[in-house]
Amino acid sequence: MENIPDPRWSSALAHSQYLRQLFAARPELPEQLAHEWQHPLSESLLLAALSPEAADDETLKRQLRRLRQQAMAHLELRDLCGLAPLAEVVESMTLLADVTTNTALDYHHRQLVQTYGEPLDHLGRPQRLLVVGMGKLGGRELNVSSDVDFIFIYPEDGETAGPKKIDNFDFFNRLGKRLIAALGEVTGDGQVFRVDMRLRPNGDSGPLVCSLDALENYFITQGREWERYAWIKARVMNSGANAADHLGEWITALDQVSHPFVFRKYLDFGAINAMRDLHAQIRREVARKDKAEHIKLGPGGIREIEFIAQVFQLIRGGRDPGLQVRPTLSVLKLLAERGILEKETEQELRLAYEFLRRLEHRLQYVEDQQTHMLPDTPAERALIAASLDFPDWEALLACLNAHRQKVSAHFEAIFSDPEEGEHPLAALWLGQLEQENAMAQLEAMGFSQPAQAWERLEALRHSSRYQQLPSTNRERLDAVGPRLLEQARHHKNPDLILARGLDFLETIARRGAYLALLQQYPQALQKVADMVGTSSWAATYLNRHPILLDELLDPRLLEVATDWPAFRADLERRLADAAGDTEREMDLLREVHHAQIFRLLAQDLAGLHSIEQISDHLTELADIMVGTTLRLCWSKLKTRHRDEPAFAVIGYGKLGGKELGYASDLDIIYLHDDDAPDAQQNYTRLGQRINTWLSSHTPAGILFETDLRLRPNGEAGLLTTSLESFREYQLRQAWVWEHQALTRARYVAGDAAVGERFEAIRQEILCLPRALPKLREEVLAMRQKMLDNHASRDPEQFDLKQDPGGIIDVEFMVQYLILGHAHRYPQLTANLGNIALLKMAAELGLIPADLAEGARNAYREYRRLQHINRLNDAPKSRLPRALLEPHIEGVRRLWQTLFS
Repeated sequence: MENIPDPRWSSALAHSQYLRQLFAARPELPEQLAHEWQHPLSESLLLAALSPEAADDETLKRQLRRLRQQAMAHLELRDLCGLAPLAEVVESMTLLADVTTNTALDYHHRQLVQTYGEPLDHLGRPQRLLVVGMGKLGGRELNVSSDVDFIFIYPEDGETAGPKKIDNFDFFNRLGKRLIAALGEVTGDGQVFRVDMRLRPNGDSGPLVCSLDALENYFITQGREWERYAWIKARVMNSGANAADHLGEWITALDQVSHPFVFRKYLDFGAINAMRDLHAQIRREVARKDKAEHIKLGPGGIREIEFIAQVFQLIRGGRDPGLQVRPTLSVLKLLAERGILEKETEQELRLAYEFLRRLEHRLQYVEDQQTHMLPDTPAERALIAASLDFPDWEALLACLNAHRQKVSAHFEAIFSDPEEGEHPLAALWLGQLEQENAMAQLEAMGFSQPAQAWERLEALRHSSRYQQLPSTNRERLDAVGPRLLEQARHHKNPDLILARGLDFLETIARRGAYLALLQQYPQALQKVADMVGTSSWAATYLNRHPILLDELLDPRLLEVATDWPAFRADLERRLADAAGDTEREMDLLREVHHAQIFRLLAQDLAGLHSIEQISDHLTELADIMVGTTLRLCWSKLKTRHRDEPAFAVIGYGKLGGKELGYASDLDIIYLHDDDAPDAQQNYTRLGQRINTWLSSHTPAGILFETDLRLRPNGEAGLLTTSLESFREYQLRQAWVWEHQALTRARYVAGDAAVGERFEAIRQEILCLPRALPKLREEVLAMRQKMLDNHASRDPEQFDLKQDPGGIIDVEFMVQYLILGHAHRYPQLTANLGNIALLKMAAELGLIPADLAEGARNAYREYRRLQHINRLNDAPKSRLPRALLEPHIEGVRRLWQTLFS
């Protein structure tokens, strides 16, 4: 073209035949654009082009189409001249769709109201048609020659106000047809957007418009899996006059209808199968129409990236509302932040998506056509390559293929079907073998009791639970079952693996999503087999909380270092998403706690932690849970008299001593330091709520069993105690055993200043001078009382905790040393743990070093053995006495030295 206002436009005009033709047809446009093109399109710029307001239908159509021409020219110049990044291009196209749709919608609504009056709800309030943008329009990712996918929803049935009354359905149906014509009808000025209504309920065979009640009924009775995928990006486009006074209320009502349909409360791994089937249909269509080079639908194309993002939204979006966002790149970023996708995977998908979308736009700019096919002729190929700064077509194609190969690899890793071909053990699982042959096969697989294994399989197949399973669940169970047999055969104890594995499969048999997870991810079943085979406690825990299966998919599961600040931040983010929903908050605390317990358990069973490290992690986890619970409970106390409570939770026993096990209770008391008149009453309510939040059973289980009997005066005492009263009690009324308990007490959560004052009181009490003979008498009396009630009295078996020479003896000796000598050696009051304190006592000359070392070694071994026993549901922790005689003797020698 001659006399173009800006020489930088030459590359854009060389690329786009549409732009050349447009400038020829509208010679005023170049001069107009010369003043605007260096700035992105804005809503105000678009609206200015629609002024003055159209007086009739034809004027409106002409205005909208000429606006589209102006906007397209503006955008092509900016993009092809390198001024507009991809984000600007798709946002500008979305803005154009929003402005033109709302302009036409408001115009035709007012036209219809002149004849029929406003469509009213049951309260007599005017209603508006909700235009729901779907697909890339909903996600604000519209391409430069895209259709617009609409669904038309109206709030409720009724009739118009008149003068000529009609049903609301009829009113909105007429309005929908007029809106489609205003945007999609081809005139001498072209069209604004092609309008696609096929995503509405029942597609082309369904009514054009739908009430919220009808939509809800459709989702419940007829909604299909692919529609869940489509509704992820749904966005109500109404703005300006179309927003009316009640738009927020209508959008909330629509969300309440659509969100439960799209986002399930459980982890929905069945979505993988559904989306795999949908993708297979697309692939077949691509192959049938010979569209292998289709950059949207072909292998490694845009759609596969969108599927990867959206399948994880369907799986996890119900439990993680943060994933309920629309733009594809935003979803990929969130998936990487949560560790669901590797960061390298997210980066490769993001770069591929950006490249493919930019290529898509270059293809469409040429003639303003909705095309995704690569060009055939050398001239067209050279044009596209040059527009993307490639020296030639071969260089572009090499880059394109590299991106597509990466996308395909990631897609196959997620969506590949693990069920291709029948499993070799399927006949055994399905009972298709004669009993004799089946038992011979089980014996050859290493089962020591093949008859018992066969009977268990037969019992499952003939059980009413199995027979009554939905067909989909039974198919999934029959796909997973042979794999369980395969895992069992590779284990040192296949009988145990099969028995515990079948218990677990029976537990989840009615939860199709969990079966789908095991079906899709064979490595998860392998980890299940490893864990339940190693620990019966792990098997029970997994049966109780099958949602933890999801943790087995995290590649970071066996990373030893727990990032506690990141853990806290993630917990706070998830709680913020559930703010105000008490039941969900309580469940979230339990889910997060159980997941972290499970991760530690997996690391423990893999031999990655010592017992001391496990206890440290479990204690840190408990501290976080108690602190978070305290904060949430105080925020919900309507009568609270201050912003932050002068209140602290104090841990005793295993919590205080940082020796928690997986199923330990929490021994806690509540202290406060507040003279306000309402303090005692408010802190009592706070303590009650904390206890309820920690120990209540919800659908997600329980956080902790709690024991508050160590507070002053025990069960007869106040639930929460002032610091002053606590000090007075410890000085004047406490028994020696209460001072023994105080040796392991520590601040856990709440007001740190209250915690510091508690620690000062604790040290004051522990450092009081005590007469050793009297102290010895009291300690021995308490120990004897415990022996009378709990010792095993078994000459062959030794109770690691209760028997003489066991764990409690070591604890009592340390407590005696602290109470008897801390007035001279206050460093003994440090909460360092029994092993470190025994060493310190020896260094101070209070006990012989060799005897201290023997007791330390015994205590360390006892805790290790106790931990192993509890992992296999042996709560009494009794072992053959002969195996432990050297350790028992080591502890008894120190005991005799101290107490003889």
